[in-house]
Amino acid sequence: MRQWLLAVAMWPTLACAAEGMWTLDNLPAAQIKQQYGFSPDAAWVDKVMHASARIANGCSASFVSPNGLVLSNHHCAVSCVEQLSTARQDFVELGFLAHDLAHEVRCPEIEINRLEKITDVTQQVKAATQGLDGNAFKKAQDAVKAQLTQACVGTAKDTQRCDVVDLYHGGQYHLYQYHRFQDVRLVFVPEAAIGFFGGDPDNFNFPRYALDMSVMRVYENGKPAQARDYFPLSADGAKAGELTFVTGHPGTTRRLLTMAQLANLRDIRLQHRLLELAGERGMLRQYSTEGAEQARVAHTDLFYIENSYKAMFGQLQALQDPKVMAQKQQDEASLRAFVAATPALKDKAGGAWDAIARAQTVYTQIEPDYVVKEMGGGFDSEYFDIARTLVRGAAERAKPNTERLREFHESDLPQREQKLFSSAPIYPDFEKTKLTASLTRMRELLGPDDAFVKSVLGKQSPRQVATRVIDGTRLGDIALRQALWQGGAAAVAASQDPMIQLARQIDPAARAVRQRYEQDVEAVEQKNAELIAQARLPNWAAACIPTPPSRCACLMAR
Repeated sequence: MRQWLLAVAMWPTLACAAEGMWTLDNLPAAQIKQQYGFSPDAAWVDKVMHASARIANGCSASFVSPNGLVLSNHHCAVSCVEQLSTARQDFVELGFLAHDLAHEVRCPEIEINRLEKITDVTQQVKAATQGLDGNAFKKAQDAVKAQLTQACVGTAKDTQRCDVVDLYHGGQYHLYQYHRFQDVRLVFVPEAAIGFFGGDPDNFNFPRYALDMSVMRVYENGKPAQARDYFPLSADGAKAGELTFVTGHPGTTRRLLTMAQLANLRDIRLQHRLLELAGERGMLRQYSTEGAEQARVAHTDLFYIENSYKAMFGQLQALQDPKVMAQKQQDEASLRAFVAATPALKDKAGGAWDAIARAQTVYTQIEPDYVVKEMGGGFDSEYFDIARTLVRGAAERAKPNTERLREFHESDLPQREQKLFSSAPIYPDFEKTKLTASLTRMRELLGPDDAFVKSVLGKQSPRQVATRVIDGTRLGDIALRQALWQGGAAAVAASQDPMIQLARQIDPAARAVRQRYEQDVEAVEQKNAELIAQARLPNWAAACIPTPPSRCACLMAR
C-alpha cells in the first residue's frame, strides 16, 4: 500500500491560483499580470522552485530557514516518529522536540528532494516507442527513461535524483532533476492528539483546527545543509485579498481517464481495494486490542489504512454518481466524434478508446494473480519486502541498466538502498500477524486448490507458514542484508534463510503476471492515452484547458 500510496504521491511541483494550476515552467505570466498586476519573472520562479521541497514519493514541504529546516504536515513525519519510538518512549503519543542540533535524530527512511531543473523530453520518449506495441512498447519506454535518468544523474547519484514525469496522460514527458537529501533529521513534531486532532472524520472534509505540522532538517556531510532560497515564516500571515500562490505535489484527478477505465475503477479496482483495506483495518484493530505495545506498533499502519480507505471510498462515491458519469460520457462522446470527423486523427487515434477498453478486460482477468503475487497482497511483511528486494536486486543489477525492472534503475538505487539498510525496528510478532492475514487472503482470492497456493502453504496453515519463515529469518540483521546485497546473485542463491527462499520460490510466477500486466494492460493504456492526448490538444505547450472561475483545478491529470 505504501508503495501504491508511495507509486500513487510523486508528481511535479505546481503553482496554484484561483483559476487553475500549472507547472512552474509554464506559468500563464501574462494572465497573472493582467488580472493581479504581478509578473512572475524567471528569478521569482527560480526562488519558488528551490524553496519548495518534497518528501520523496510523498508529501509536499517547504524550506523555511537558511540552514536546512523543512516544514511539512504532521502525518508526513509520522513514519519517522514511529520508527524512532520505543515501548518506553512513544514520540507519536508524546511528541518530539530537539532543543539543539545535537539532539536532532536521523530519520531511518526519509529522503527529501529539492527541484532544480525541468526539461521537456517528450520527443525522446515518443521517438523511442514509435510504432511499437505491447511488451516492445513497454521495454522501449522503460529503456529510454533509464537512459534519460542515468544521464541526468551522472556520477552524482548520492546527491542527484532524476525522474521522468508523465503529464496529461502522455501528452508530455518532462525530466525533473532534484537535489537529493538522504540525511534527514527530526526536529519537532507535536503529539498526535493535537497534530492530527479531529482525525479522519475531519480529514478531507474541511480545514482541521490542529497543529498539523512537522519540522525536519536536511544535512550534508554531517552539517545542516545551506538553503539559498527558502520561505521565511510570517508572524502576521496573509492579509485579506492578498495574492497568494501555493506550490506542491498534487495527487491525480484521473479526469482524463476513459469511460472504460473509470468503469473498471468503479466496479473492480476500488471495490476490491476497499475490501482488502477493510480486512487489514480489522486485523490491525484486533491486534491493537492485545496491549498498549501492540497498539503502538500498529498505529502507523492503521493510520495510513484508515486515511486511504476514506479517500478511496470518496472516489467510489463520486464514480457511482450518475450525474458525474453522464458528464464524463458526454465529454468522451464529443471527443470521439471530433476524432472520427478528422481524417488525420481518425487514422491515428480512432481505435484508442476500444484498445483501452480491451485492456480493462485483461486486467479483470489477471487482477487476483497480479495483486497477490506481484503487488505483494499475499505477502504483507517487512521481512518479505526485504527478501524480494535482495532476490530481485541480485538478478536485476547484473543486467544492463536499460534492461532492468524500473525500480532497479541506477538512478533509483540510492532510495532503494536507504530502505533496504534502514535501522527502523521490525517487530516479529506483528509481522506474523500481518503475514498470516495476507496468506489467508491469498487463499481466499485464488482458492485452496490453486497450484500457487498449494506451493506456498503446502500442508500448513497460513499461521504455521508465517511463524516458520519469520522465526527462521535473520533479515532483521542489517549487516546480513548488506552482505547479501553486495554478494549479488551467488550470495542470494546460496542463502538458506526461509524468507529469501520464499521470495525466490514465488518470483517466477510474480514476474510472469507482472509481464502480462505491463504488456497487455499498462502498455496498451499508456500508448493509447498518448494518442488521445494528441487528439485532445495537439499543441500542449501553447494550449490551456479552461477551468471554472474561483476553482483550483489540477491540470496534471495522469
